[in-house]
Amino acid sequence: MTVVATSTTVRTTCPYCGVGCGVLATPQVDGSVTIAGDTEHPANYGRLCSKGSALGETLSLNGRLLYPESDGARVTWDQTLDRVANTFKETIAEHGPDSVAIYGSGQLLTEDYYVANKLMKGFIGSGNMDTNSRLCMASSVAGHRRAFGSDTVPGNYEDLELADLILLVGSNLGWCHPVLYQRIVKAKAERPQMRVVLIDPRRTVSADMADLHLPLQSDGDSALFVGLLAHLANHGITAPDFVAQHTSGVDAALLVAEDWPIGRVAEVTGLSEKAISLFYDWFAKTEKAVTVYSQGVNQSSSGTDKVNAIINCHLLTGRIGRPGMGPFSVTGQPNAMGGREVGGLANMLAAHMDFTPEAIDRVGRFWGSNTVATKPGLKAVDLFAAMGRGEIKAVWIMATNPVDSMPEADAVRAALATCPFVVVSDMSADTDTGVTAHVRLPAAGWGEKDGTVTNSERRISRQRPFLALPGEVRPDWWIIKEVAKRMGFAKTFDYRSPAEIFAEHVALTAFENDGSRDLDLSGLVGADYATLPPTQWPVRSKPAARMFGDGRFFTSDGKARFVPVLPPPSFAPLPGSFILNTGRVRDHWHTMTRTGKAARLSAHYAEPFVEIHPADAERLNIRRATLVRLSNRHGSAVVRALVTDRQRRGHLFVPMHWTDQFASNGRIDALVTAKVDPVSAQPALKMAQAHAEPVHAKLYGFFVATDRPQLAADYWAIAEATGVRGELAWFDEPADLSSWLRAAFKLDDTAMVQSVLDPRSGRRSFAVLADGRLVAALYTSPDPVLVSRQWAVGLLTSDNLTASTVLAGRPGADMPDSGAIVCSCFSVGINTITSAVTDQGCTTVEAVGACTKAGTNCGSCRAEIRGIIDANRLAAAE
Repeated sequence: MTVVATSTTVRTTCPYCGVGCGVLATPQVDGSVTIAGDTEHPANYGRLCSKGSALGETLSLNGRLLYPESDGARVTWDQTLDRVANTFKETIAEHGPDSVAIYGSGQLLTEDYYVANKLMKGFIGSGNMDTNSRLCMASSVAGHRRAFGSDTVPGNYEDLELADLILLVGSNLGWCHPVLYQRIVKAKAERPQMRVVLIDPRRTVSADMADLHLPLQSDGDSALFVGLLAHLANHGITAPDFVAQHTSGVDAALLVAEDWPIGRVAEVTGLSEKAISLFYDWFAKTEKAVTVYSQGVNQSSSGTDKVNAIINCHLLTGRIGRPGMGPFSVTGQPNAMGGREVGGLANMLAAHMDFTPEAIDRVGRFWGSNTVATKPGLKAVDLFAAMGRGEIKAVWIMATNPVDSMPEADAVRAALATCPFVVVSDMSADTDTGVTAHVRLPAAGWGEKDGTVTNSERRISRQRPFLALPGEVRPDWWIIKEVAKRMGFAKTFDYRSPAEIFAEHVALTAFENDGSRDLDLSGLVGADYATLPPTQWPVRSKPAARMFGDGRFFTSDGKARFVPVLPPPSFAPLPGSFILNTGRVRDHWHTMTRTGKAARLSAHYAEPFVEIHPADAERLNIRRATLVRLSNRHGSAVVRALVTDRQRRGHLFVPMHWTDQFASNGRIDALVTAKVDPVSAQPALKMAQAHAEPVHAKLYGFFVATDRPQLAADYWAIAEATGVRGELAWFDEPADLSSWLRAAFKLDDTAMVQSVLDPRSGRRSFAVLADGRLVAALYTSPDPVLVSRQWAVGLLTSDNLTASTVLAGRPGADMPDSGAIVCSCFSVGINTITSAVTDQGCTTVEAVGACTKAGTNCGSCRAEIRGIIDANRLAAAE
């Protein structure tokens, strides 16, 4: 990894969630990069979460794709670009423009997105440009457009600190948007009148700051908010002047809502009438109310209706576009918003314009093209289904991993395997999608990329490079424009820098925009790209912090639309099945191509798991930490059992991060049915059905090693650990574990494998050392291995080790065990926190933080720390 400068601090933006935190990156002379939060960035004011704090640990070139490849062989850029351009041209000539597609990602920068969308929709002439943002925010887009006439987020982050009531709907803010969570925690401490309501089937860590948790049935959100609309109308909690002057359709919405009294809402949601009444009363009496919603709302077959049910309540009360109030969609990816702005979704043309005749003509004249696409293209689920039917002959996948992230992921893998031509642009050499590619293009990653992203509050921020491009890596925008030039479009794709692309994007948003379009960056015409500060759009004479406060919307008559919402019936899984919910964990991101490189980000959860309620686990004879097989007609997965009462009975939760690169069978989206919302085409990733059963392993194992082994086991999961660590299980015990160890770790005949057996328990320990340093250690047991993972990982950095120390399987007095990691930011384990409570007398989260630093950075672990304090308090009371 080559460093651009040795001491200059670069202001850039975090590449993870949609909060869009400012980051200060300072390259060091030893090749490392120091990371800190940017105290001047208005998204985070210096705060970073565990993932953002660990960015410097993810920048190694290990696992990077550094050179272009064609059919598995390294080739030159000219050879690769010619092949891509010629194959796309030949495919279009033979089968038409709709036989090719681009599938992008919220990881792309706005400039990358713009060039890709321009190529596909402007010059190839097909609408087949979609993105993985379809999987996370499409329903929010559709809901916004139905209500506002535009895809506009009305408020900003400051509203979270000004509100007196915050609703978190289908949003585990504490883990998925930790910096926003901490802003609310701080505001709540300073303003005691603030209340927080968590509306989520799971009792997530976000419940730690909630005054009320409503654990409703999955997909019960529409019923809850339709009932709220009726309650508000029945009790006169409305803004009659605002509704009359600035909205339409209220009577139709209320006609449906009047059939949803509290009793019926309770029946569908599974909540008590008392809890619903309390929530309704709080909302009715609190003008400054913000409804924050995320994937629990969007990833549903009725997601768009959920969004509009929420917006209806804010329109009826006029609580929109003013400080401390409004519906607030928080995005999942760093540039999902930027992709939407340039037309990255298949149902959008460009610059928030639809496929109307006027927009097609306008964009065609601006781009100088008479081949602009005239209709929407295939959306993600339909795109891969069409590929499976042989209708898509060539696809270019950029910065995403659909073989793992799409629903019915095995079918997506099969579709790519049969597609005649697959191109993958990625920074990672080893992904489950990359292995399906005929051509692989090495793309720039964070720290090398130069461009812009837009966060959840419509704030455009710069991602700036501080590392040189390694190998023959190139930026995505450069790769796309070079292919476009070779396809015959050189004149209109002759970009020399991302600044030129951004300027063209800005100009398009302003082109013939008389105020009828929400996205207007005319105020940035001629702006200095290099020094561009974080800026909220629209930017006309000055940036706009909030939208719709003047009552003017982007519909044909300038009025917001109420949308009648009929809640779906209660969902009951098939007999013997569970409702399967998927999502994120605190320290990992998407399919772990970046976070999987940082040892401390795998310390909290190092393998795929399923949350299951204790009563369900007992009924199925699933014991804690054993293995569970989940299955349905689409696929299967084997994961670790995490038995917890934070999960509803009859429901399961499994993270979506694990792939074939990190686990033997953890691709949970293979089980998710490709059922989509009829308006947004967003798949219902949180409402699959699955059968659960215990896996009867004969032997469990855990290992640490300096190098990644070749694992021959029925179950395995591997993670970084200043070396590697891994979990193992065999359904039939290996005949000779010493031979297995030698083969797995590629030990030669000179390596000495030392072992010890406890015949009573059947537990065994194996150790391989060289010059007092650990090469590998393996611990096996008929039951889940009890060895402290953090202690074992620590052995990898220890000197002067003896075999007896390793084989003991537990720390001695000279090697205290910090225990399972709770705080990833500072690598603080449960034993350290427990000691602070029991030995140091810490009785609050703040006291534990002062003693150990745990919970003092991003705060995502504060709920776990409080749980440890409470558990020790109860134990002492007994």
